[in-house]
Amino acid sequence: MALGPGMRAGHYEVLDLLGEGGMGAVYRARDTRLMREVAIKVIRRDLTADRELISRFGKEARLLAALSHPNIATIHGFEEAEGERLLVMELVPGATLAERLSTGPVPVDEAIAIALQIAGAIEMAHGRGIIHRDLKPANIKLTPDGIVKVLDFGLAKALVAPAALSLSPTVTSGGTREGMLLGTAAYMSPEQARGKDVDEQTDIWAFGCVLHEMLTGQPAFGAATLSDTIAATLTREPDFSRLPHDVPGAVLRVLRRSLVKETRHRLRDIGDARIELEEAGLGDAVPVPSPARRQSNLRSAAVFLAGALAGAATLWLVDPRAAAPSVQTVRFALPLEATERLAGLDFPAIAISPNDSHVAYVATVGGDQQVFLRDLSQAAAVVLPGTAGAISPFFSPDGRWIAFFAEGKLKKVPVGGGPVQDIANAAIGFGGSWGADNTIVFAPDNGSALWRVSADGGEARPLTTLDKARGEFSHRWPDLAPDGKSALFTVGTKGTWDDAEIVAVSIADGKRRTIVQGGSNPHYLSDGRVLFVRAGSLYAVPSGGAQATENASLLLEGVAESLDGAAQAALSRTGSLAFVPGSGEAGAHALVWVDRHGQVQPLAAPRRTYESPRLSPDGRTIAVTIGTGDRDEVWTYDVARASLKQLTFNGGSAPAWTADGARLAFSSRREGLPALFVRKLDTSASDERRGRAGRARVPLSIAPDGTIACVEYDTAGRDVVLLKEGDATPHPFLASPANESAAAFSPDGRWLAFVSDRSGRNEVYITPASDPARPMQVSNDGGTEPVWRRGDGQELFFRSDDRMLSAAIHPGSRLAIGKPAVLFDAAFEPGVAGRPGYDVSADGARFLMVHGDEQERPAREVRVILGFVR
Repeated sequence: MALGPGMRAGHYEVLDLLGEGGMGAVYRARDTRLMREVAIKVIRRDLTADRELISRFGKEARLLAALSHPNIATIHGFEEAEGERLLVMELVPGATLAERLSTGPVPVDEAIAIALQIAGAIEMAHGRGIIHRDLKPANIKLTPDGIVKVLDFGLAKALVAPAALSLSPTVTSGGTREGMLLGTAAYMSPEQARGKDVDEQTDIWAFGCVLHEMLTGQPAFGAATLSDTIAATLTREPDFSRLPHDVPGAVLRVLRRSLVKETRHRLRDIGDARIELEEAGLGDAVPVPSPARRQSNLRSAAVFLAGALAGAATLWLVDPRAAAPSVQTVRFALPLEATERLAGLDFPAIAISPNDSHVAYVATVGGDQQVFLRDLSQAAAVVLPGTAGAISPFFSPDGRWIAFFAEGKLKKVPVGGGPVQDIANAAIGFGGSWGADNTIVFAPDNGSALWRVSADGGEARPLTTLDKARGEFSHRWPDLAPDGKSALFTVGTKGTWDDAEIVAVSIADGKRRTIVQGGSNPHYLSDGRVLFVRAGSLYAVPSGGAQATENASLLLEGVAESLDGAAQAALSRTGSLAFVPGSGEAGAHALVWVDRHGQVQPLAAPRRTYESPRLSPDGRTIAVTIGTGDRDEVWTYDVARASLKQLTFNGGSAPAWTADGARLAFSSRREGLPALFVRKLDTSASDERRGRAGRARVPLSIAPDGTIACVEYDTAGRDVVLLKEGDATPHPFLASPANESAAAFSPDGRWLAFVSDRSGRNEVYITPASDPARPMQVSNDGGTEPVWRRGDGQELFFRSDDRMLSAAIHPGSRLAIGKPAVLFDAAFEPGVAGRPGYDVSADGARFLMVHGDEQERPAREVRVILGFVR
């Protein structure tokens, strides 16, 4: 919830915004009950949905409220007000130590005085079994009257519950398990960087870093990039020669003993540091020797961590071959939250900012597909509002914007949040690239060439033309050169996307030059080579001319790739890589039966790229879309005979059965433009086109009277239209500012279930088929893909993330809807194009679903390699 001056959160009156962090915004506010000013942190709503996190927050707040020390900012409480979670804290005036250091080093006497107060605060907390884990200048405030306050023990860990402490802490394994990496990189201890369990000595290391920075004005292990900072922490010794020459010997001893990489040789107790500093004024200044210059290599070839470079990441490999910290390659993973699922994987679903500071990815929570943004200096990703239904995100050259495709348009949103702006029409969007001249090159549709448009909007102009004489049917996945003079893209002709061509086109005159024969998803590299993908591996070739893949250099294996040619790999301008791990091409899955308890029984059908299988009314035949590389086709599978047969040969997808099982409706681009067709299965008659071609219209469900419910895509979003028997004109049925899809007629045709995001998230509704103005909500925690039980229609199934749910339906003068119940929770392939990814047997006992091997399923993490190409 965004608050402004004068607004209220419970009994707190907001005065102004103090700042924003990874967990939420912090406001200066007035407690109207106690008539005092406080600071309140409003926890982000996507985090408050995590019950374990909120429970952990409450425990930490109670721990910290029990701390009473003049150098620790007081926690007043953790409250709930109007649906928001508030951490109420002491309002501390003054500047942070980070702000003070921005003007230069602190005089020695002043630095010692500040360090003494910091040490006293940490000593008291350690005595209560609490470690800070994120001590840094930004978490230390200097009040106008000279008092130091240590802030934000929000990442504290309860180590021991002292008997005298009535509020005994409880440590949960999910909160601080080994491998959790918490803290800011420049102040992180080596054991934190290696993902080990941490204790008080982590705070001692950070204390030494802060003291060193106060005296020198520079971080002890600071570097230009995140990867170099981590490498310096693990391999480099601090440069004590930068210390002032009048530093007392006691201070130097504290620094030397605090910044020892091996914990067994590090200062044991922060109280010892306090005593040394108190005695510092009694000793004489000593010369500061130059540090020993040692060449050191990383001793571990594979260091596995879990957490984030300032929150939650897994450092899964540190390159041992690098000669010096300045060229270290650091690899880590960003695990998704438990409720998140990577989504939109038929398109590029990840992006990395030009300066490596952020990673964006498409994921779903509660059925809502949105762009998530992860600041690599923060502990968690944030959802970018206004990105519902997004696919194919990419950054602006300055890293301030993210462009994406949704609701039939190319759009952009500020990285810091703000209004979403439309740029151009784009029916689906098969990739885009944002140039330094503020021009975007993009592929607006599956069967289109490339277009250009200003990132500020305006008229889009064609950049390339499909050479249909060569069999070209798609230009996609563009990447603009850093100088903006040319663009790489993938040309689809025949076969799979591994057989595609990579072409460079001149922006000035449109001349084309083939770079790679046999690959897709190209990127310009800073060293002049071209990166591309083939069979889930990344290769590089010189950009000078056509190269076969056998002449390319293999850089990385195990990148997720769809059969539509979308590889989950993104490159920054500095040469860092973000990717989703996988076993190459994803999509070759199995048709399976799943019972109401989640038990799986495979069918005998061969593995294919199945999408949205639909059972015939008699349950004997399955109609299903199968991708064939360059296009989709409709196939049928005879369940009894275990026979798979191709039904369409010139393009077809999204089949839907009529109630008598005699006909199939499907979508096709066989005439060049999208259109809906109906085929009679017992004759050789030509397919009947229903309605005019040109609108992206996908059949969803067919009523007993032959009315076809379709989802229709246009520049305004998704709506549900009805095509009645014998009427070529589609009639809008659910057409609102919200997005509606997944319409499903009840077996008797009286009711229509559908999905809408009118509430701000996808939920399942039911409305009379004769009156769309009276919808009734079925789901209450997100919902998609509704399917009726056949026959009496007294049960409606739907999905929410990986959960399959059921709601009882009681017909009557007014429909009664039961409370949804979870049947099972397991990962199966979702539906596409607003259609369910499953169907239900006549008795409601089994679900026909699409399932892939675990190693073929998209990972629950995004991996990052900083310095992948230098």
